[in-house]
Amino acid sequence: VQLVESGGGLVQSGGSLTLSCAAYESTFSINVMGWYRQAPGKQREWVASISSDGETYYAHSVKGRFTISRDNAKNTVLLQIHSLKPEDTAVYYCNVNFVGVRDDYWGQGTQVTVSS
Repeated sequence: VQLVESGGGLVQSGGSLTLSCAAYESTFSINVMGWYRQAPGKQREWVASISSDGETYYAHSVKGRFTISRDNAKNTVLLQIHSLKPEDTAVYYCNVNFVGVRDDYWGQGTQVTVSS
């Protein structure tokens, strides 16, 4: 299984970005897909998740500004980020849980930098 992320970059405060993560070479069905982030000097934190039937969950700090969605046909999860703040600066990681597989898979991470 390979998770490939894209969409990070440098953006001004108040701007928007869309992150994408695609799962390749998987023979298992995908259960939960999600995003985490890790800011410099901080622990990795959960940002948002989406279940196989489309139920979404968000961390309090991003609710209302971030939108998670998925395309089951393409094994892809998106994270739309609006009203970016400097404190959103972090490496964002895709996380995928497969049905019947104990360990989650992680993407390589994509850097999001928000300038004030």
